[in-house]
Amino acid sequence: MDDNSNRQPGEIAGSTSASDVDQAGTPDAPTRRRVLMIGAATATTVLSVRPALAQTAASVLNCTIPVPDVAGKAVASDGSLVAQGAPGSFPGGKVFRGEDVKNALKGRSLPGTSYSQSQAYINYIRRLQYGRSGFTCYASLQMPR
Repeated sequence: MDDNSNRQPGEIAGSTSASDVDQAGTPDAPTRRRVLMIGAATATTVLSVRPALAQTAASVLNCTIPVPDVAGKAVASDGSLVAQGAPGSFPGGKVFRGEDVKNALKGRSLPGTSYSQSQAYINYIRRLQYGRSGFTCYASLQMPR
């Protein structure tokens, strides 16, 4: 028996039968043409998004985080803001690049700081919240690549 025996009278070979159509009136399985069109659209999207992601990665490493962003304050070793000149505090007014902060989060010291200063500044950066200067840069550093 050939495949023609399963066809309804008047049905053309290769056409979609009523059993192959869902309730919305579209074929269940995508056609080859539709699959090729989707594949072409996906390839175009990947090619256009990749350079944008590379540009974003570069700009994240060049963003800056001021420590602290409040004038007249110093940073305590736990990262909290204290009055200028408080015992055990470190002076503010420093600005660090995203790349330097990213390296410091991995265990290196921030440039131009001692180990304990770097730890205090990193603790301050970790406590940054939405609306504070440098938060967007810090949040961008946390995004996986």
